[in-house]
Amino acid sequence: DEFFDYQYGKLEYRSLRFESEILDTENFQGNAGINYNDNDHNYTRIVEHKHFEFGNQKKTVITKEYSENWTSEKEAYYPINDEKNQAVYSNYKKLSETHNHVIFGGRLAEYKYYDMHQIIASALIKSKKELENG
Repeated sequence: DEFFDYQYGKLEYRSLRFESEILDTENFQGNAGINYNDNDHNYTRIVEHKHFEFGNQKKTVITKEYSENWTSEKEAYYPINDEKNQAVYSNYKKLSETHNHVIFGGRLAEYKYYDMHQIIASALIKSKKELENG
């Protein structure tokens, strides 16, 4: 949408806010990430960073992830997949297909949530297609 100066309107997203803490414990939750999707927690995830690299420090660092409404000053993390936004995205998708000199890819260009392995696969497929088409 930004690439095309928002001529069909702005696509909407959900954003995130992060709060990190250093805790005086060797192990807070036993693994790198736990998701919380219940009404008892106002955060959606806790990440305990030392478990990504099997740290054994005396203290640990955790980051709580909170869902937030998105504004253009915030990072766009998750697309809002409703009928209204999909209609706007469809217009941008058609417009993007007229720009042969640009490869549109990734979460923002495809208005789609991707995990890292999915975005790498998508990039490889797009690259292969470009190489085959010369």
